[in-house]
Amino acid sequence: MQNSSRTLADWLVHLESLHPKTIDLGLDRVAQVKDRLGITFACPVITVGGTNGKGSTCAMLESILLQAGYRVGLYTSPHLLHFNERARMGGEAVADQNLIAQFEAVEAVRGDVPLTYFEFTTLAILRLFAQSGLDVVILEVGLGGRLDAVNVIDADVAVVTSVDIDHQEYLGDTREKIGFEKAGIFRAGKAAVCSDPVPPPSLIRHAEAIGADLWLLGRDFNYAGDKQQWNYGGRGQRRNALGYPSLRGANQLLNACAALAALEILRLRLPVGAQEVRTGLVMVDLPGRFQVMPGRPVVILDVGHNPHAAATLAQNLDNMGFHRFTYAVFGAMQDKDIDGIIAQLQGRIDHWCLTDLPLPRAASAQVIAEKLAAAGVKHDESENAESSIACFATPAEAYANALKRAGENDRIAVFGSFLTVAGVMAARGSRPLQN
Repeated sequence: MQNSSRTLADWLVHLESLHPKTIDLGLDRVAQVKDRLGITFACPVITVGGTNGKGSTCAMLESILLQAGYRVGLYTSPHLLHFNERARMGGEAVADQNLIAQFEAVEAVRGDVPLTYFEFTTLAILRLFAQSGLDVVILEVGLGGRLDAVNVIDADVAVVTSVDIDHQEYLGDTREKIGFEKAGIFRAGKAAVCSDPVPPPSLIRHAEAIGADLWLLGRDFNYAGDKQQWNYGGRGQRRNALGYPSLRGANQLLNACAALAALEILRLRLPVGAQEVRTGLVMVDLPGRFQVMPGRPVVILDVGHNPHAAATLAQNLDNMGFHRFTYAVFGAMQDKDIDGIIAQLQGRIDHWCLTDLPLPRAASAQVIAEKLAAAGVKHDESENAESSIACFATPAEAYANALKRAGENDRIAVFGSFLTVAGVMAARGSRPLQN
């Protein structure tokens, strides 16, 4: 098949075959192809990494900057329903033909350099942004930081939202090791923001060693508020009487603070007014981050897939008030700390509807069921059971079962892998992004 006749779906299938590994960390190959493509940015670039919260921080930055009238490019990953969600310009997902043109450009210069799916698509989207006359580019780091393909770009401001245990096989098994990997997106002489309340010493040491201008939560910027509104204070800028972000959840003020610190740093190049900040925070939309769907029973969509995110989900569920029963639709990758996720949510979930996922590295529903049983979760098959565990082949089937059993005063929490949430969104006919 000739390149010119490939659809976006054809291209995405082709890209899966270019490299024997799904993940192959390192910047040498990506940098080589980037140089051949001549990718450079004339506008400010903000890079956002972190274990959890980076997607929310990117969404808040985009929303505020769009309100301020800037032409914004936003790159995020993974997607929920459509690949195009990964690349947004002016608040809209990029069209297929624009992505295909960039895929052709990368393939034309790649030669014999093997690129993973993520590396290839990252380069294509970076080239698209570089050619599109944008005012600002926001890049979400895929995995880690130091060796992630996004880190081939030198950002004007680099943000690390949180540091916790995830992807241990690539990043290390302690916050100290992972903090060093996350800090790899910092640059000498450039601003580096960390909104983790207790950053690991390795992150601070690395920032100091390379001469980055480190902004720490509680030292260089902070927040305070009551039930009605909150205030941001930075090194030289205050934002008062702000409404709470429309994204729900206990950690969203930390993410909003990180976004406002980045905007404070760039205020001379990208001035943003008080009302634009307020409106941007109220208007921000990000599917799958403690997203409470309308109707009864209450349905919550959350892509939390590590113990740190599960602890936040547990706190958010506690803050919702009384529900008779909580049903979980849960599926995860086998390399995740599933026992740690269960430990955070045990006692808050009554009925577990477990799902297989369509990837070889996914944990089977049966394996997760065995872990639940080992943790002491009871399975009762009686009609009025107060606790149960059931296994299903797909997220849609697991969700259908939960929906059938749940009463209008119950709730259903769909969480774990992006694939779990995406499967339920597709079954519900949900749109992934409101444009």
